[in-house]
Amino acid sequence: MLRREREPVINLVLYNLFNGLVIIPTLHFYFRGRTYGSDNVPLTGAFVAVCNHGSYFDPPILSSCLRRPVAYMAKEELFDIPVFKQAITLYGAYPVKRATGDRGAIRAALTALEEGWVAGIFMTGTRTPDGRISEPKLGAAMIAAKAQVPLLPVSLWGTEKILRKGAPLPRPVPLTVRIGEIIAPPTSTKREELQRVTDKCAAVINAMHDLGR
Repeated sequence: MLRREREPVINLVLYNLFNGLVIIPTLHFYFRGRTYGSDNVPLTGAFVAVCNHGSYFDPPILSSCLRRPVAYMAKEELFDIPVFKQAITLYGAYPVKRATGDRGAIRAALTALEEGWVAGIFMTGTRTPDGRISEPKLGAAMIAAKAQVPLLPVSLWGTEKILRKGAPLPRPVPLTVRIGEIIAPPTSTKREELQRVTDKCAAVINAMHDLGR
């Protein structure tokens, strides 16, 4: 059973400061960002935000549009860097050993959910050149099944165009974020049930992505 309804207060303070001073101005003015479906985001309680992945910019953009801090997996080595460790921890990152693979990521995400965080999962596990989801992983559905929390599908359109090889700065491309309706967690951890929910999430995200700008 989840113990908290919201993230720790200090994390909320840091999130709101960074979001208000950096992310929101960048998203809305530099990237001319549009967001649809904000009313679908639960204001309290843990859930798994599932999303497509096209850019290194996706985590802060997703957090900003959900209006809640989102905990993401980060490689363990980053937590050995003084100051940076404290910063990413406060903002919700959790360490995962590369050697433990998906099992380590699942354990860390479950811990974040128990502490009241939203867990952010990119369904492909890596960036894709067109921003679409073609081979979704089962990890998000597994986490939702174990924690019995819902999934929230989100589409990020245009982020794969932000960075181009040789470009000195991020390109000011237009971005669109669409937030879908809550999807119930899998009823069990059986593979066929995880696959069913995974395919549903991917289909919803791709359909929103296809709407374009």
